[in-house]
Order: sequence, then C-alpha cells, then structure tokens
Amino acid sequence: MKTDPAALAVFLFFFILITVMGFAAARWRRPKTLARLDEWGLGGRRFGTWITWFLVGGDFYTAYTVIAVPALVYAVGAYGFFALPYTIIVYPFVFAVMPRLWQVAKENDYVTAADVVHGRYGSRALELAVAATGVIATMPYIALQLIGIAAVVKALGLSGELPLIVAFAVLAVFTYSSGLRAPALIAFVKDIMIYIVVIAAVVLIPSKLGGYGAVFAAADQAFQAKGAGGILLGGGQYVAYATLALGSALAAFMYPHTLTGILASQSKNTIRKNAALLPAYTLLLGLIALLGYMGHAAHLKIASPTDVVPALFQSLFPGWFAGFAFAAIGIGALVPAAVMSIGAANLFTRNVWKAYVDPGMDQAREAEVAKITSLVVKFGALLVIVFLPTQFALDLQLLGGVWILQTLPALVFGLFFNWFRAPALLLGWLIGFAAGTMLAWVNGLKPLHALALGHASVTVYIGLLALAANILVAVIANLVLRPAPSPAAART
Repeated sequence: MKTDPAALAVFLFFFILITVMGFAAARWRRPKTLARLDEWGLGGRRFGTWITWFLVGGDFYTAYTVIAVPALVYAVGAYGFFALPYTIIVYPFVFAVMPRLWQVAKENDYVTAADVVHGRYGSRALELAVAATGVIATMPYIALQLIGIAAVVKALGLSGELPLIVAFAVLAVFTYSSGLRAPALIAFVKDIMIYIVVIAAVVLIPSKLGGYGAVFAAADQAFQAKGAGGILLGGGQYVAYATLALGSALAAFMYPHTLTGILASQSKNTIRKNAALLPAYTLLLGLIALLGYMGHAAHLKIASPTDVVPALFQSLFPGWFAGFAFAAIGIGALVPAAVMSIGAANLFTRNVWKAYVDPGMDQAREAEVAKITSLVVKFGALLVIVFLPTQFALDLQLLGGVWILQTLPALVFGLFFNWFRAPALLLGWLIGFAAGTMLAWVNGLKPLHALALGHASVTVYIGLLALAANILVAVIANLVLRPAPSPAAART
C-alpha cells in the first residue's frame, strides 16, 4: 500500500507528542517517591472524577474497540451491536459494587483483586487462582491492542514488524518510568482525538454516501447478497445476543486493567460519579459501530473486516485527517495496553512474587518488581502477535472473557456475604474455568454454545454457563463443608 506523506507526518507528530507526555507524566502530581506500588501502579489513589473518567474510558474503550466493533458489524450486522447493551448494563453493577471494593482496598492497603480475596478468606490458593486468571486473561487482551496498531500501520503503508516493536518499546519505557500516571495523562489526548474522529465520521461520511437511509439500505443489500447477517437480529440470535451482553457486562470490571482504574480513584463518590458519566462512551461506541454499515455503503474492497475503519478514512477523507484518525486509533491502543500491563504486573508482584518468592520485600522492592514485570508482560504480548496467527490471538481474547468471569464469585460475594468458604469458592472457580475452557474448545474457540431444550435449542454465552456451574458447585461444596450449627445456635 502506498504511503501518504501527509497522513504519515500527522501520525508521527501525535505519536511523538504522547511519547513526550508519557515521560513528563512522572512529574505530573509527583509524589515524594514512585518507589511504592500504590504510587507507581495506582497513581497514589488520588485520581479525581475527570481523570478517572478519561482513564477508565481509555482502558475500557480500546483501540481494538474502534477496530473490532465496526469490523464485527460489517461482517455480521446487528449482532455486532451487543457491545451497546453490555456497556449500559455494566454501570449499575459498577455503581453498586465498586465503591465497596474501593473502600475495602483503601482501608487495608490492597492493590489488586487478589489482595482483596486473600484478605477476606485468608486462602493463598484462592488468591493465586484469582491472580493467575487475571494475568492469563490480560495477555491476549494486550496483544489485541497490537492488532489495532497493526491495522493503522498497514493503512499508513508501512511494512514489517519494526513499527509495532518501536511503538511498544516506547510504551514499555514510559510506563516503566511513570507508572499509571502516564496512561492517565495521555488518556486526555486520546479520548478527545477519538471524539473528534468519530463525530467527523458520523456527520461527513453519510453525507458523502447519500445519507443514513442509503447506508442502511446498502448494508441490508450486502447481507442479503451473501446470505448471512442482517441489519436486524434473526429469531435464533436473541438469547445469544442477550447472554453475550450480560456476561460481557459482568466480566468487564473483573479485568485487572479496569479494576486498576477503579482502585486509583480518590473516593467512593468518584466511582459513583463515573458510573453515571461513563455511559457517554456508550453513545460514542454506538456511533463507532455504525462505521461497519458505512463500509458496505462505500463499497470498500478490503482483505479483512478489520480493515474497514482505516479504509473508510483513507477513501473518504484527505490524507492529513486520515493521519489524525490513525493517530487516535494508535494512541487508543497504547493507553489500555499500558494500564493492562500495570494491572498484570501488580497482580504478579503482590500475589505471586511476594506471596511465594520474597515475602519480606519492602515497598521499594515491590515497585521495582512490578516495573520489571510490566516490561515482561508487554514483551510476551508482542511475541503473541508477531509469532502467532492473528486469528489465534482473537480466539484467545474470547476465552479471556470466559476465564475472568470465573473470578467474580470469589471477589464480589466476599464483599457482601460471609457465607462462602474459600475451599468451596476455589472448587467453583476450578469447575467454571475448566468447563468454560472445554466448551470454548469444542465450539472451535468461539464464545457461544448451543443448548438442546427438547426439540429446540438456544445459543448461550459460554462465560455465563461456566459462571452458573461455578456458583452452583461453590454453593453445594459450601453446604457440605460448612459445619452444622450447634443446638444453641439453632435455637437462636
């Protein structure tokens, strides 16, 4: 693909800008020292409403969201819009649960979800299960940010793996230097750029394609021509759509990177305000999804649905604005990737290294181990995308949602109930993790499984099926393990 000098120049300008901001972030709201895990990995727990809004939005709505959601809508139509209800359902959950989680973490100096679980149940095994699940589920998610950058690099006409390596080398260095403050500061620029790009796209692209009526008509004709997909859900898709939305909502804030944004907030009220404000990103996501339909109306010739958004900007906008859009997408990959690597590093440091290797390490040593681990995590994600087929990384990400959902009972139930015991929750996690992985495997690493109900069948999100098995096993095991009350206790 031919390189557009204007697009490349604008892209490089903004990439250099956020690189400078990433290193400058070490001096932004500078604490006495960054040699503490809560300072390096949680920004000192001092992020207010607006910083948290940009940070959580920045690591929740990623570059891959900008690429993948329109790609899915382009490929299958209305079914790809499941991301909208899930990003609405999730915020009442955040409003109800996350302030309690923040309070427990703040009062006990917890940095990770596994810290909270260990503090509640005193079980190293359950703590390790939550920590390992968080790290495993995060790795392919970071790799998928590289897919967003790869799509941009391809659209700019650059070839080879060197641009990806350079981008993540820069990310690794400024994250090591500045910790969570770097993506928090860069998120301001990234989100403003994304809003500009999306608003311009949804106003100008339809005007060039004959209006929204023409866009929907062209998409409908394209789906009818290929005999799959559609601008309305088919009768057999309702349950799959609903369960995928619900399961994704429950899983969304179990990931280490989203929880890191929550734990970095300065108060419970900050979290509640963000639960009310963050749905603005859902409006943005709905507009982004429409780009998939616009790809059909523009009659793009693309090798993969992943290319639909870059191809739209290249074909319908001048080079300088296409470069601006590509920069927004690329920066939108770096922000969540940085937070993800920090979240995974916090888990490994606190709940693996300190728990099993060096229990006596001080705060400075904790911070140093986390910094080194964040580099290793990024390097591992880079290896995934360089040496494994892209489709394999996509399939692993689908498993990530199934896996991380299995940590919900241990983390959330313990915040509100004293009934469950650690062995029961550990057994539930094991069954849910194994069952979810097995069902995904037999379904070709896809997130849905068909259940036979008599002569009919319904398709359900595997994550919810595995979570149901997890909870059921935990309840039964808890009843078996829980000692019977004494006669005196029974009379009371």
